[in-house]
Amino acid sequence: ADLYDEKQELYKRIEKFKNKSEELNNKYSKYKQTFQDENTIMTYLWLRYPDKYYVYQFNPAFDVATKLKSNYKMKAAEYEKNINNFMKLYDEICVELSKDEELISIFRSKLNENYYPDPKLKTLTGDFAYFIHQKHKKIKNKKDIKETIDEDNKNNIILQTQTTNKNYWWLNANPKIWSFSNLAVGETINYTLYNDNGNKRRVFQNFLNAKLDDLVICYEGHPTKKVIGIAKVNKEQDGKEIYFEKVEELDNPIDYITLKNIQELKNMEYFVNPQGSLFKLSEEEYNIIMDEIRENNPLPTVTQYEEYTKKDFLDEVFMSEDNYNELYNMLKNKKNIILQGAPGTGKTFAAKRLAYSIMGEKDDSRIEFIQFHQNYSYEDFVMGYKPNENGFALEYGVFYKFCKKAANQSDKDFFFIIDEINRGNMSKIFGELLVLIENDYRGTKAKLAYSDVSFTVPKNLYIIGMMNTADRSLAMIDYALRRRFKFYEMQPAFNNESFIKYQKSINSNRLDRLIAMVKELNEEIIKDSSLGKGFCIAHSYFCSEESKSDNGLKSIVKYDILPMLSEYWFDDNDKLQKWEDNLMGVFND
Repeated sequence: ADLYDEKQELYKRIEKFKNKSEELNNKYSKYKQTFQDENTIMTYLWLRYPDKYYVYQFNPAFDVATKLKSNYKMKAAEYEKNINNFMKLYDEICVELSKDEELISIFRSKLNENYYPDPKLKTLTGDFAYFIHQKHKKIKNKKDIKETIDEDNKNNIILQTQTTNKNYWWLNANPKIWSFSNLAVGETINYTLYNDNGNKRRVFQNFLNAKLDDLVICYEGHPTKKVIGIAKVNKEQDGKEIYFEKVEELDNPIDYITLKNIQELKNMEYFVNPQGSLFKLSEEEYNIIMDEIRENNPLPTVTQYEEYTKKDFLDEVFMSEDNYNELYNMLKNKKNIILQGAPGTGKTFAAKRLAYSIMGEKDDSRIEFIQFHQNYSYEDFVMGYKPNENGFALEYGVFYKFCKKAANQSDKDFFFIIDEINRGNMSKIFGELLVLIENDYRGTKAKLAYSDVSFTVPKNLYIIGMMNTADRSLAMIDYALRRRFKFYEMQPAFNNESFIKYQKSINSNRLDRLIAMVKELNEEIIKDSSLGKGFCIAHSYFCSEESKSDNGLKSIVKYDILPMLSEYWFDDNDKLQKWEDNLMGVFND
């Protein structure tokens, strides 16, 4: 009776009903759950007061709020807030639907005396929201809703069932026997219903109950002890096997202890008794786990990125079209290249824009930029054990995570850019990945040093390294890595047509004289047997705002160029003094 007492606040009634159900269940039943959740209780209210309430489901409400960019947010386990936001959001939708005469006319035409007339359009509102939920991958913004409805025909959204028979599961893998990480996204694994001794799997009924398209949380046991992906049932059991398709690899897996500490998951079947492999999840438990997953692994946002073409590259990077085509083909064919050259040749600038030009857009979410140093390790790059509050835990490195990210979007190109690549101990950092990064071995599985889990470097991932050829302190790249990369020499662009055009646009006599002097300096550097073209002074020093004023140019000479020359000719003071006089003499009128 309290549930239908409209004088009381809505969620207080729901909470009271849940608590009473729990009390009765504990007293009279041995079931672990009452199944009296917000979804069920709101259905009772809708059946009693269909002109006031809606059927509540978290996933449709979450998708609707997300796609409509509503201020009414939905977050798993925030029950009271969700119910209040759900009612406010659906009330607003109901008001908007009441203005659509065409939709209402179609709706009325489908009803007869056997149907509830829905005068307040509450049920229609729920159907509309469920339609958005079903089509949410097509819908990017509010405008797309109408287009999607037109595509499917408005008739199809009327009186859709809001209930679903979808089940949710937790699948446990022992990485010493098999691993989800061995599967590529889209790959299927067949799981036997009987063990090697011919005995039924534990909780055998779960295998029988799993239906096509049921969603599965993929968990790996010791030593991983993390949720590492999401799968779905893509073929029901046939008496011998059931089939799971991997649909997502998590860039940031979720620790067992994180989920174990969530109060709302305390009665989860796996946590109550972990003996077995396939465990039932309630929709609420699944949503809580997914909420934790999305906190750390947000879905790619649908963003309209700025277009970027080869022409844009040639406009920004002082490189000829022939050289660009050569560089493009090197990267696409080899998948691993190193841009090497003198300081100021624009290696970093060019690397990022090369990635943009191949992507066709400025999507920084598909670029990872790191810098090697002498202490950089395999544990930072791939994986390793690191201390935490519970001792030590296996943590994934930046390259491992980026590979997983690329594997989840195999239809798009990803770029891993490494600055100062020869500053690190590359054989130590890459480890067994020296083989996997090779073009011919992309997609090949190999076991990693800290795990029995297999790993692959996806074919849609490209590595761009950069190295400064003028740094005397660096050892040459070892042969093992050198043969896995192609090397492209970045040259000073003073004679490049685009740079000459840029130089003229500055309209600075001082800049012209200084560049002419630097070109003479480079000729002497090239002739010096202890130096060579890899030590030339390049054009990037003159591409900043600083280079557009006399004071700025003088600062570039004093604090950028002369310190390098003092390194080059540390044992030849006469030559150093000569070029200091020549360069600074540009500013003496």
